[in-house]
Amino acid sequence: MATFSKEFLSTSANGLPIQIAATATAGTAVHVAHATATDELWLWATNTSILPVVLTFEFGGTGVGNEIHVTVGANDAMLVITGIPITNSVTVAAYAATTNVVNVYGYVNRITA
Repeated sequence: MATFSKEFLSTSANGLPIQIAATATAGTAVHVAHATATDELWLWATNTSILPVVLTFEFGGTGVGNEIHVTVGANDAMLVITGIPITNSVTVAAYAATTNVVNVYGYVNRITA
C-alpha cells in the first residue's frame, strides 16, 4: 500500500517562497526529487512587479523539451505546476525574464510504495 506525506520543497527554508534570481538557464533550483519515492509537485508563483513576467521551469535539464513556460501577471499570484510527478533525484529549476520579482512556493506529495 502506498503512503503519502506532504513535504516542503527541498530548496525552501521552512516552506518559505524561493526568489527566482536567474534570468537564463540554468535556473534557480526549486526542488530536487527524492531518489526513490515519487514527488508530486505543486507550485505557485507570485510576481511583485508592475509588468507581467514570463517564468520558465526546467525539469531535469535545460533543453526545450524540459521546459514549461508560464506568464505570471503583474502583482499576481497563481498556481503554475499542478501535480506533476518526478523521481530519481530530478532537479526542477526556474528562471524569469526579470530578476528577483518572481517568488515560487509550494509543496510535494511524497508517494512511497
